[in-house]
Amino acid sequence: MTADARFEDGGERPLRLKAETPEDLGVIAALVQDAVLTGADMKWEPKRRRLSFLVNRFRWEDRTAAEARKRPYERVRSVLVIDSVLQVASQGIDRNDGEEVLSVLDLVWMGGEDVSGRVELVLAGDGAIRAVAECLDVMLADVTRPYAAPSGRAPGHPD
Repeated sequence: MTADARFEDGGERPLRLKAETPEDLGVIAALVQDAVLTGADMKWEPKRRRLSFLVNRFRWEDRTAAEARKRPYERVRSVLVIDSVLQVASQGIDRNDGEEVLSVLDLVWMGGEDVSGRVELVLAGDGAIRAVAECLDVMLADVTRPYAAPSGRAPGHPD
């Protein structure tokens, strides 16, 4: 019998996850919550049908260990890629402002009648980026070593 993976099983290795089901996407959504990026960190490649984001993600999987060892919370640069994208739209953000800091609240899948649907990156301040896709095909990969979170704190949300 095999058991579910635990955060501890990942150790210090970089994450590399793929989502092809809504349940898979829920895991990635939890890991990119409170990630930050700028407009310059987004890339839409229509010919490749790929939308990608270079994000500074809070290492939620390391939070408990950081608290137990009394060491700084960490962030890591990660690439979030949505493939099989047919169309991209956004609201509440200035796509021409490459320095505006955007904060990720959630990543959700809204399925259509077949395997197609929409992946929506929900941003703080009522912003959103929506990718119409042929299917759910999302990947998250850490691309740098973790670094101390500049704020020194874990992200918080009012109740």
